[in-house]
Amino acid sequence: MLWIALAIGSALCLGFYDVFKKISLRANNVLIVLMLNTVFSTALMSPIWGSEVINGTWGLGGTWHGHVLIIIKALIVLASWVLGYYAIKHLPLTIQGPINATRPVVVLVGALLIFGERLNWVQWIGILLGFLSLYMISRIGSKEGFDLRGSRWLWLSIGAMFLGAVSALYDKYLMRYYQPMDVLAWYSLYQCILMSATVGILLYVDHRKGEKVGGAFRWSWAIPCIALFLMSADLMYFYSLSYPDSMVSIISMIRRGSVIVSFLYGVFILHEKNIRAKTIDLSILLVSLIILIVGANLR
Repeated sequence: MLWIALAIGSALCLGFYDVFKKISLRANNVLIVLMLNTVFSTALMSPIWGSEVINGTWGLGGTWHGHVLIIIKALIVLASWVLGYYAIKHLPLTIQGPINATRPVVVLVGALLIFGERLNWVQWIGILLGFLSLYMISRIGSKEGFDLRGSRWLWLSIGAMFLGAVSALYDKYLMRYYQPMDVLAWYSLYQCILMSATVGILLYVDHRKGEKVGGAFRWSWAIPCIALFLMSADLMYFYSLSYPDSMVSIISMIRRGSVIVSFLYGVFILHEKNIRAKTIDLSILLVSLIILIVGANLR
C-alpha cells in the first residue's frame, strides 16, 4: 500500500531530522535554533502560501475557520518542539529517541477513544510492551543521572512525546477536510510567526534585565538541514494520512522507526553509554511496533 511506503519514507527523514537537531543544539541557543527552523521551513513552503495570498484565495477553503484550526495545530506542535528541543539538548540520543518512539502507544489509545478504532488482543500485547519499554528507558536514564523523580529533561521529553501524539491525532482530523500541501504550508507560516514573536519577547525582556536568553547562538549548517528533513518527513506523512483507508495508529508506529537512525548515530558517532541495556530496550520497542502492525493485519 502506498500510504505505508510514504510512512516509511517519512520515518527515515525523521531519523535524520533528529540527528541534525542534536548536532545543531550542541552548546547552542535552543530557542534561536528552533526559530530559525521555522523560518527555513516557511521559506521552503512559501511558493504554496505565497501564491494563495497573491491570488486572494488564502487556501484552506478560503475561510477563517480553517486558519484557526491550523493555528491550533501550530500551537500544539510548537509546544511539543520547545519541550523536545530542550530535552534532546540535554539527554543522550539513546534515551531521548526511545522515549519519543513510545508515541504510537499513546496515538493508539487516542485512536481507540476518538476515532473508534478497535484493538484486538495482539495489539494490546503491543501496547503493554510499549509501556514496558518506557519504564525500562526511565530505569536506564536513572543510571546516567536522568531519573524521572529528579530530571526535568526526562519529563520534558515525555511531555513532548504526548503533545506529539495529540498532534498526530489532530492531523488525521485535518486531513479529512484540507489538502496536505495547504496544511503544511500554512502551519509552517503560523509556526514561524508565533515562534518569532515568542523569541522576540524573551530577548527583549532579558535584554532589559541585562541577560541573554538561552545562552550564545552559534551558526551551523545543520540548522537548515533540520527544516529540509522535517518538511520532507511531514509532506510524506500528510499524504499518507490523506488516503481514506490509512490508519493514523499504524502510520504513527511506522514513523517511530526513525529512532533506528538516531540510535545508530548515538552509538557509533557519539559513543553514548549503556548501549547494551538501551539496545535491549529498543528491541522491545521494535517488537512492540511489529506486533501492533501484525495485529492490524489480523482484522
